[in-house]
Amino acid sequence: MFKKRLLSVMMASVMVLTVAAGCSSKDSASGGSGGTGANGKENVEISLWLTPQWKGVFDATEQNADNDSFFKYAADKFAKQYDKYNVKVKVQVVAGDQRDELLNVNLNGGTPPDIFFESVFAMGDYAHRGALVPLNDIVDENAKKDIPQSYWDNVTFGENIYFYPFSHNPGTLAYNADMFKAAGLESFVGGEKEIKTWTLSEYEQILEGLKTKLPKDKYPNAKPMALYALNNQGDTWNLAYLRMFGNKFFDDQGNLVTDDASGVKAAEWLQKIYKAGYTNPGAESVSSNDANAMFQNQKLGISFTNAVLFNNAKMDMQSGKAPKFDLRLANIPSESGDPLSFTYVVGSNVFNTGDEKRTEVAKEFVKFYSSDPELVKASKNSVPVRSSVASELKDKFPIFAAYDANSKSLFNFTGNVPGYSQLRQQLYPELQAMYIGEKTPAQAVKDYQSKGNAVIQKAKESSTVYKK
Repeated sequence: MFKKRLLSVMMASVMVLTVAAGCSSKDSASGGSGGTGANGKENVEISLWLTPQWKGVFDATEQNADNDSFFKYAADKFAKQYDKYNVKVKVQVVAGDQRDELLNVNLNGGTPPDIFFESVFAMGDYAHRGALVPLNDIVDENAKKDIPQSYWDNVTFGENIYFYPFSHNPGTLAYNADMFKAAGLESFVGGEKEIKTWTLSEYEQILEGLKTKLPKDKYPNAKPMALYALNNQGDTWNLAYLRMFGNKFFDDQGNLVTDDASGVKAAEWLQKIYKAGYTNPGAESVSSNDANAMFQNQKLGISFTNAVLFNNAKMDMQSGKAPKFDLRLANIPSESGDPLSFTYVVGSNVFNTGDEKRTEVAKEFVKFYSSDPELVKASKNSVPVRSSVASELKDKFPIFAAYDANSKSLFNFTGNVPGYSQLRQQLYPELQAMYIGEKTPAQAVKDYQSKGNAVIQKAKESSTVYKK
């Protein structure tokens, strides 16, 4: 009798656990619709995923600040003013290194999240896969006027907008103003809250000055400029250097066009400064992390940075983790004199779940927190894409105004081409071969174009953006 009762209890427990596990698996990704609330409106639940971006609603100093705080606050505010359905938003934070695996599992199972908040750079391939719905209908003229066109270019694939810009992480050069002054280069130092623009001729003067006039006793073994090609990390700056002589990189069909006179000239320039000792040695075996560490330890006068790295470097100085020096920003120079800059736009996409009501609510929620006058101020945790927010916060964050003014100098480094994640693997081996003398600059850019276009062409075959 006891055994029978025990068996019954065990079977019941297994059934409960099985049901619970099934609900957990289903609820972890997708939302749902159905049922009616006490107010007579239909209940609709949507899901929003994000990788860790910032803590708190507006600031990490808030009590109980967490990575999901902003979206939970936004969801509550949205639900209170949205009158078509009773809306519930389920927010989930996923680790960046698990993002694609989790997404692919849920896409294959037909349970993708309704919304994902992430860098466009990381999510662009999902637009080409046809996994996202266009957002053209939720972008109004006010948004187009307030957010500069360069950001819209970053989120537009073919004829459609697939991401609603919220903030961005701009990439520039960083330089040690103390080293400049020690080398007699004061005239090239910009303001503390300025993104300095140099002509290419001025930049070459700076490199020469840092090499020949920097006091060796104060800065032993220091080199003028960072250069690296170990892997694809930090490759965006290498892409910028290859544009310095006017190469447009991609044609109107999304193919690489680096193998022209301007592309070859840029590669030749990189090889020239490397051989002349204007950079750290061993670029072929130096990573971007290595270069950043050398810069922070004042072994390099000029390096790469973005808004996150820039702020982290300043915090490291304040905490004593790194030597203190006068850290400032500059654009990447070009032969024409027009500065080069780029950015990583962060925003929201909406996945195609096949549920019209959830898609409708998801798009409305994205529009709400991406345009609400209060909520868009949370973009200060990175850098605002909206000129109005940059202007409103310029007294407290003057660098925002500089970044906003710099938006006209941005180029779209991915070209929004399909297969960009695979394309990234093609450049650094060619740069390595060039730096160690196995290939000429002309051969390196030619081979990069050939191998890169093979990647793009294969990816185009399955891209819904390129299907007519």
